[in-house]
Order: sequence, then C-alpha cells, then structure tokens
Amino acid sequence: MRQRRVKNRDSILTTCQDYKYEKPQEKPIFDKPTFLEIGSGKGQFLTQQALANPENFYLACEGGLNISVRILQKAEELQLQNLKVITEYITVPTDWFAPDTLAGIYINFCDPWPKDRHAHRRLTYRKLLEQYKVIAKPGACLEFKTDNDQLFEWSLEEFEAAGLMPPEEFTRDLWNSEFAEKNIHTEYEDKFGMNGKTINYIKVKLKADL
Repeated sequence: MRQRRVKNRDSILTTCQDYKYEKPQEKPIFDKPTFLEIGSGKGQFLTQQALANPENFYLACEGGLNISVRILQKAEELQLQNLKVITEYITVPTDWFAPDTLAGIYINFCDPWPKDRHAHRRLTYRKLLEQYKVIAKPGACLEFKTDNDQLFEWSLEEFEAAGLMPPEEFTRDLWNSEFAEKNIHTEYEDKFGMNGKTINYIKVKLKADL
C-alpha cells in the first residue's frame, strides 16, 4: 500500500540525522551486541527493545521513507543512544554487514508477497536465510512473527531447507503461549491480535555457539 507523504518529512530527516545509519563504506564493527530488525514499521517493537536492553545496540531497517521517519522521531524523542535507523531496503544483507557481525535478527509481520513468482522477495526465502547465517555471530538467532498462516507454513519449509530446524522456540498462538510474557508487540500485531487473529512465532538459531 502506498504511504502518504509525511508533512515536514525533510525537516524531520534533518532534525533526526544523528539517528540515521548510512550504508557503511567499510564493514562496521559494533562495540555492543547488535540486533537488526528488517521491516520495522513505525518502530514500536525496536524502540521498546532498545529501552529495555541498554546493554545492546539496535538497527531498525525500514525502506519506506514515510514510515521510517516515524522511527527516527521516536528515537529522538526517547533520546535513545543504542538505536539507529536504516532508511533503505536491505536487499543483499552481506553488502551491509560483515560475517559474524549481528547478535540477532528480527522479522516481524513482513510482506507475504502471496504470488508464487514473488517468493524470492519474502524475507524468509532460503537464499536470504543463507545470507543471514553469514552475518550472524555464533549463537545468534532469528525471530519471526506473522499473522499470515500461509507465509508461516511456507517459511517453516524454508527454515528446514536452510538447516535451521528444529526451532529454539515455536508457537502458532503467541499471545496464549509460554512466550507471551516476554513478547514485545508491534503496531501491526496489536491491531490484528486485538481482533482475535492468532500470531505465529518461531525462533531459530542462525549459527551454532562456539
């Protein structure tokens, strides 16, 4: 869906410039354990993660500029020192991150790309999973949430093909599971979960512990 242009968008981008993470000219090295969320929406999930875990560093990736400005605003309002925003689409993760860089990856309520010919665009596509494995540190995990049952079933097959099964955590009804207490909601999750839609969740280890 086409996003309406945010009023004063350019001014917001300038004001919040310090919270933008530009594509590195050299491979980045992070001092803190660094977690990436791909497709961050308006940033509710990752800003709450950053507030709750100041010992970690977080990167929010949202290529839709009229959406990512909202994350920048939240980061600036909360004065978060452990979060930056990538305002581009990451299509080749290994172009952005060196091997053994990330402590974890979150994929929450991504576009299901329902047509078969678009399967390679899904963020849980096996070739992307292989790239996530490269940029993950030993012991790093990928956490995936979706309300789309078809996408979830398809993704389970992709995780299997990428050698990521069995999962560390798994449920087809996150809000009524043992993982509900630690779960931080996204905006999208609140909207659909409150209407009774069950949330699928899986956590898989991308790279074995040392």
